[in-house]
Amino acid sequence: MNKSRLTFTITFALLMLFSFQVNAQDFKSLDKSPLDAAAYPSSHKESKKSIKVIYSRPQLKERSLDKLVPNGKVWRTGANEASEITFYNDAVFGGKKVKAGTYALFTIPGEKEWTVILSTDLNVWGSYAYNEANDVVRVIAPVTKDEKSLEAFSIAFDDAGTMFLGWDTLRVAVAITK
Repeated sequence: MNKSRLTFTITFALLMLFSFQVNAQDFKSLDKSPLDAAAYPSSHKESKKSIKVIYSRPQLKERSLDKLVPNGKVWRTGANEASEITFYNDAVFGGKKVKAGTYALFTIPGEKEWTVILSTDLNVWGSYAYNEANDVVRVIAPVTKDEKSLEAFSIAFDDAGTMFLGWDTLRVAVAITK
């Protein structure tokens, strides 16, 4: 092999090695409270959704719910960024009219009932910067208990459009209609 061909081969190999290292991605591990979504209608076959909630799912991990979500304090209704709920059409949320749009979903837990809040405070981390002046709607929802314990905080919709918040054995339901 001649000298110029050898130089070209070595230069090309070094360039390729360097370019792969420059483009290599450092992927993070799975979030401890992974992002999830709940939608209504819930059927995966139904592409035209009326409501969608984007939220992170904290885990109990042998901790008590009352320590993770203390009564009387505003909670982001999940983990990480405040949960967001999108209404694709005007709706009635817990008996109160709401215009189509995207809102932050906050809650204030209580022993027998929770206050469920829709706020214009979007793209906020947690509830640290929560501002009551930006509330669009506040509704009161009763607390019930279930025999089944949920390790991860969960949001789901039934066939009627009721939104359920569940964690451990606690359940909170808010009716949503047109």
